[in-house]
Amino acid sequence: MPKVVVDTNILISATVFGGLPDDVLDLARGGEVELVISPTILEEFSRILRAKFSFSPEKIIEALLEIRSLSTMVEPKIKLGVIRNDEPDNRILECAVFTRANYIVSGDTRHLQSLKEYQGIKILSPSEFLRLFK
Repeated sequence: MPKVVVDTNILISATVFGGLPDDVLDLARGGEVELVISPTILEEFSRILRAKFSFSPEKIIEALLEIRSLSTMVEPKIKLGVIRNDEPDNRILECAVFTRANYIVSGDTRHLQSLKEYQGIKILSPSEFLRLFK
């Protein structure tokens, strides 16, 4: 089963708006992919839900529980500094490299997607990724 790391943008979009990002999570819900996540990714997810979307503590906990139920939690033991313009994106790379993920799914066209691939891990938009599985 392919291992997939999604960036915070995908988690936020799936939670707040649905659409293609939620279709990516549906693959994890259906057991077609293994979603891998780290505590730092979840912390950023939680912070953005609170700061930008005014989610209540209860709604944040609900969203976190949903993502955790779909994911394998890991604590990457590596530090990367590949992306200098958006430091938190390095946490996505760390999670993917540490777990030897097959894919990173990202909505970030400026930093992550522009890499296209990192250490053999393909970095795709939600639509590119879904084309592989539909």
